[in-house]
Amino acid sequence: MNTKKATILVVEDDAAIRNGLLDVFTFNGYEAQGAEDGGEGLRRALENQFDLVLLDVMLPTMDGFSICRELRCSKAGQAIIMLTAKGSEDDIVNGFSAGADDYISKPFSLQELMVRVEAVLRRCGKNLGDTVLQVNGITFDGSNLTATADGNCVELTRREMDIIFYLHRNETRIVSKQEMLAEIWHYAVPDIETRTVDIHILKLRKKIQSLLGEQPFIVTIRGEGYRLEAER
Repeated sequence: MNTKKATILVVEDDAAIRNGLLDVFTFNGYEAQGAEDGGEGLRRALENQFDLVLLDVMLPTMDGFSICRELRCSKAGQAIIMLTAKGSEDDIVNGFSAGADDYISKPFSLQELMVRVEAVLRRCGKNLGDTVLQVNGITFDGSNLTATADGNCVELTRREMDIIFYLHRNETRIVSKQEMLAEIWHYAVPDIETRTVDIHILKLRKKIQSLLGEQPFIVTIRGEGYRLEAER
């Protein structure tokens, strides 16, 4: 029985990188298309159905962050991976803030590329946090992606909400970064080198802090992982 191939749109202005990515995806059984211009990439992503959009940050006419935000507004469930400059944590943070599911730093290995692409494709539509949860005075609404306490409200990303729900589901123990990569990000190789978890936890803590002040909420156990602060 034939199965439908996953479709990927690569928005990258460097022809060598774009064509190389298209060749790699085609070789691995995906249907891949390329766009060299940011505005053109956004138009094609909005007018067509792609399982994944791979976005470079620096693009002609429209940057990758702007494209990501536009896609999130129009297609909330669109899987998006950002291509960032090597070691540029600002790009990584901005990408996640814009709504990216993951990032890949240039230069990257083909193994890392495929691990991240396959992980994002696996978790499409498989959200952990899709209901309402109350923890330590905060109401987390998984459907509307909001956290509310004492009349104050902040917006969370889907991945941030998944982190809260997963930590709460396992509140009696410490959850390692590797476990989070496997269970929340669905990485097939969870020991891959990445700061994805750290950056998400950092951003999530800042949002929770705006609701609770300095009260601890997500606790770091050095060398072990994370857990939620016990209910007070």
